[in-house]
Amino acid sequence: MIRNAEKNIHLLNHARITALEDLEKIRSEKEALQGKMNVLEMKLAETDEKLRVAAQQKMHVELLEDQLEQLRNELLARGDNEGSMHDKHVSLPFSLSEELDVLRTENLSLKNDLQALKADLGDIKGTDERVQMLEREKSFLESSLKGLDNKLAASQEDVSKLSMLKFECKNLYEKVEHLQTLLDKAAKQADQAIFVLQENQELRKKVDKLEESVEEANVYKLSSERLQHYNDLMQQKLRILDERLQKSDEEIHGYVQLYQDSVKEFQDTLSNLKEESKRRAEDEPVNDMPWEFWSQLLLMIDAWLLEKKISTDDAGLLREMVWKRDGHICNAYMSCKEKKQHEIISTFLRLISSPKSSELHVIHIAAEIAPVAKVGGLGDVVTGLGKALQRRGHLVEIILPKYDCMQYELIRDLRALDAVVESYFDGRLHKNKIWTGTVEGLPVYFIEPHHPGNFFWRGQFYGEHDDFKRFSFFSRAALELLIQAGKKPDIIHCHDWQTAFVAPLYWDIYAPKGLNSARLCFTCHNFEYQGTAPASELASCGLDVHHLNRPDRIQDNSAHDRVNPIKGGIVFSNIVTTVSPTYAQEVRTAEGGRGLHATLNSHAKKFVGILNGIDTDAWNPARDTFLKVQYSAFDTQGKTENKEALRRKLGLSSANIGQPLVGCITRLVPQKGVHLIRHALYRTLELGGQFILLGSSPVSHIQREFEDIANQFQSHENARLLLKYDESLARFIYAASDMVVIPSIFEPCGLTQMIAMRYGSIPIVRKTGGLNDSVFDVDDDTIPEEFRNGFTFLTADEQAFNNALERAFFHYKNNSEFWRKLVQKVMRIDFSWDSSASLYEELYEKSVARARAANRA
Repeated sequence: MIRNAEKNIHLLNHARITALEDLEKIRSEKEALQGKMNVLEMKLAETDEKLRVAAQQKMHVELLEDQLEQLRNELLARGDNEGSMHDKHVSLPFSLSEELDVLRTENLSLKNDLQALKADLGDIKGTDERVQMLEREKSFLESSLKGLDNKLAASQEDVSKLSMLKFECKNLYEKVEHLQTLLDKAAKQADQAIFVLQENQELRKKVDKLEESVEEANVYKLSSERLQHYNDLMQQKLRILDERLQKSDEEIHGYVQLYQDSVKEFQDTLSNLKEESKRRAEDEPVNDMPWEFWSQLLLMIDAWLLEKKISTDDAGLLREMVWKRDGHICNAYMSCKEKKQHEIISTFLRLISSPKSSELHVIHIAAEIAPVAKVGGLGDVVTGLGKALQRRGHLVEIILPKYDCMQYELIRDLRALDAVVESYFDGRLHKNKIWTGTVEGLPVYFIEPHHPGNFFWRGQFYGEHDDFKRFSFFSRAALELLIQAGKKPDIIHCHDWQTAFVAPLYWDIYAPKGLNSARLCFTCHNFEYQGTAPASELASCGLDVHHLNRPDRIQDNSAHDRVNPIKGGIVFSNIVTTVSPTYAQEVRTAEGGRGLHATLNSHAKKFVGILNGIDTDAWNPARDTFLKVQYSAFDTQGKTENKEALRRKLGLSSANIGQPLVGCITRLVPQKGVHLIRHALYRTLELGGQFILLGSSPVSHIQREFEDIANQFQSHENARLLLKYDESLARFIYAASDMVVIPSIFEPCGLTQMIAMRYGSIPIVRKTGGLNDSVFDVDDDTIPEEFRNGFTFLTADEQAFNNALERAFFHYKNNSEFWRKLVQKVMRIDFSWDSSASLYEELYEKSVARARAANRA
């Protein structure tokens, strides 16, 4: 079907091209005719002028004729000189008549020219009509081409469905092949039996012939000894043949019996396979369905519960079946998905018979999720960690505000539930509309508050004057959704100050209401942002200000009349994490803790740093369509081609192929080491390299400073500053750069260095936070060689940075083989979420195990 569509599209494109060529020819002819028409118009103007002159001359001739007639009359009256005047009368009209004839001839010629011109104009009109007809035909061809494109897209969707069906049928094909082997074996045995039977028939024919010979011998009664001897021999042969025939009959019977046994074995095997398939469908999880399928089932069950169509207990049992990817519920849904909702619910309720699962139920309550609602690294963590835990067999759900500025096109199956969740805020209950959908295969609940403040209809995620109210409202509404949906999660994981309210709300309000199954995990992604506010604002979400505004609870360590949500998350959570081991050590110091170091040290036993990962499927140079050339660690030639392509795109010099290219992709804020980024530009050029900066600043004076620098280097052949963020261009720079500089003053984790290495760009970083946990200096002999992957410096000054940059340039220019192997090494490093997810999994399981042991005690 796709081939036919592509063929039709090719034919239509060919016809379209032919029509365009004809149209171009006609336009050329039209232009030529237009030229001729202009010439004819000029001739027509000349003719008109001649006609005007001729008309004047004609009037003059008529006047002369009148005067001549008067003279003739006078002469006749006088009677004098009649002959000579008569001659004059004759000669003058003759010359004038001759001139009039010439004018008439020219006039006739001009009329013929006018008729020819009118014919040409008719041809031009016909040509215009043909052009219009061809343009209508072009529009028709374009609409047909668009229709075929739509059919091609539909066909491709059908092909994707067929590929899924092929995957589902793979196991059946293997089983059928096994059955086919048994059938082939049985067929061979049957062929052997038939062969023996044919031999038996031949022997029977020979016996019949011998019997006829014996009968003939008896008829003639031959008495000679020779004949008698022959007869004895025939009898002996008959006995031998009878024995062979009997033996053949026994063999045939054995083959028939063997064939019957084979058929029975085939039937038994087929039955066993059917039973095995049925047993596997009942006992084993279904692994060949996409995560979107299971997420959609989970959201559907929760919708039934919130709409009060099933009980809490039934919803819990059905969730467990979805959680385990139970074949029963998969088959039931596939068999009745076209039926009415009450029939589907009845079918599902008949399935409830599963034992309790041992996997974890994890719910993330967060302000971001990539790529739908992403500001920084938080969104990447929620999505990356959620998908990794999901792959490890855990049930993962996300709760998020329903922002008006989300990328809704990236949410699958988004729908509003026919249920309203009420939550307390500012002394009264407010309704919340609940939406469900899947993002990257994860089930997500979106909460839309019906609050007069329109909390999440502001056109941006953060930066509002009432952010404290917005997110404390959301935190309480999220917990209200959990209790009204009857969920019993093992882990509630909240992130940053925006959802740190969840921890005190859970223990003070919702655990006493029955939502008490979970352990709380709180992750702070950057201690720079703590969301402090006057203590009185805490009362809006129902928390007791007097009870919580204390030094050992939520009171801010720097101001006793303010509360600190981050501190509340630390104090009231069972697990506290941050995004790298080194950053976890840094924030326990007075310099790095931003006022919370004392709180972190007092809760050090539950505080740990886990390095974030990246989505290695999304960041993959072998499949990145934004690149000029895709490449991998096995073939890095594509980096050179991307480098040349980026130089051409940005107008940089390509004279020196081996000239090193240094990239910097960052937000221009003080945390990122702005003074060192500026210095990196100038020092790179001094060393004979090229420099590209991609990024902008929310700080006005920093933005203006770099705008001035950008203007200075606007036409420079070795430097370009692009003061914006463009993900496609960022990917291009990662692929093209030989080195990437990240001179951060502090960096909780950092993803830039991981992405850069994924694309074969060597990082030059300051030893801080996650940079210190992921980049190890190639010249540091104290580090095992297999871990060395970049260039580092310690102090945040120009001299230390120069040392690292100059060493990188030295290796690049003087040891090409070393650099090539280094590029291949960093591209092979596994920065996926799998290892990070295993550490979170271990923390979750230990916390849940301790809670269960305490409950048993």
